[in-house]
Amino acid sequence: MTDSLPTPLKQALTAKLAESLVGTLPAGTPRQVHGAVEMPGKATAVIGMRRAGKTTFLHQLRRERLERGVPRECLPYLNFEDERLTGLEAGHLSFLVEEYGRRFSETRSHDIVTWCFDEIQVVPGWERFVRRLLDEGRYEILVTGSSAALLSREIATALRGRAWEVRIFPFSFAEALRHRQLTIPGDLGMLTGAERARIESAFSDWLTGGGFPEAQGLKDASRHQLLRDYVDVAIFRDVVERHGVTNVLGLRWLVRHLLGNAASLFSVEKFYGALRSQGVAISKDTVHHLLAHLEDCFLVRTVWMESTSERQRMVNPRKSYPVDSGLIPLFDRTGRGNTGHALETAVLIELERRRLEVTYVRTPAGHEVDFLARGHDGRSDLIQVCADASDPATAERELRALVEAGQLYPESRRLLLTMSADGAPPGSPTEVIVRPAYEWMLDE
Repeated sequence: MTDSLPTPLKQALTAKLAESLVGTLPAGTPRQVHGAVEMPGKATAVIGMRRAGKTTFLHQLRRERLERGVPRECLPYLNFEDERLTGLEAGHLSFLVEEYGRRFSETRSHDIVTWCFDEIQVVPGWERFVRRLLDEGRYEILVTGSSAALLSREIATALRGRAWEVRIFPFSFAEALRHRQLTIPGDLGMLTGAERARIESAFSDWLTGGGFPEAQGLKDASRHQLLRDYVDVAIFRDVVERHGVTNVLGLRWLVRHLLGNAASLFSVEKFYGALRSQGVAISKDTVHHLLAHLEDCFLVRTVWMESTSERQRMVNPRKSYPVDSGLIPLFDRTGRGNTGHALETAVLIELERRRLEVTYVRTPAGHEVDFLARGHDGRSDLIQVCADASDPATAERELRALVEAGQLYPESRRLLLTMSADGAPPGSPTEVIVRPAYEWMLDE
């Protein structure tokens, strides 16, 4: 089919291929990904919320290979979101491999070529081309693209089990410090007063402003407008257009509710009833579908209640969180400080970043522990998040829930994470570890 490729498309592909193999690779703040990034025989699919830094991470992977001694000509990169490539189809992509072979025939026979495809979802049938390259066994494939058309479930289906997902979230606290070129202390247990004050100030700024790369350092008004634009694009591109949603009013109500009530319990039944009482026509099935779409595009994360009974798990409400704490001030209408909600949100996203399985725990006495986090190695942590547990009554409430949950899950560590060192409780059981959340986040 490459013979039928129009000359303008050939010229555009040839130029983009040549440009990708010369010049300095784009730089960016290094991202840390927990676990393996590549898996033999699979394409690495970089997914995540829009504007979280997926393309920058793709270039980071290219730089890392270059530093390991991989020849530059073995790292071609193509971004398909280019008006010159309008009309490109999967069958035309073979031209890239043929053109590369003509330019680097010797390299092609001796080295593994890492093809980096950005915004590949704009090419209809792209998955067939990627599967063919994987089957040939001479190529490594890295792909990323818009959440609107390159969602995790669709990757698994399109590549028939040949994809290895790597999720990119907005900056972690450690990444935000590196972005600001601030030193991360080596021994967190030996911080001076000045060092701790500097870290705690930076931590507070990060919780308020969030971790989206483009939002770093912006003044409040500009940052809020930028983040609102992100939410609007996610709503219309990743949900409305992608899934043909017609009940946009109900979708907007749902987004405002979820982002404005971070770290709160969410019941489809109650939300459905609230909308109906406001005269908004919607079905419960539609609410379920809209929530799933918002999770798919990473705008919202939800946490199920821990239970061995699937029925009990399904009938109990989930806890919902935005993908970034910086989104909370845009939608909260209470006028109260959002530090506690932002802190809990940041802890959840850090747990997801570490690829842990997360639920919340409700004890038989009705007390709640924010997270039960399980790793693939079998270890688990019970985590309670409290911005300020220095008040004895608050400390008693938070610690009581941890102790009760610890009796249900005796193999789990018990952690109480606070906003700062001053927020630690006046006393705690010996089995409970109390730490400022920023220490826990920086202690990889």
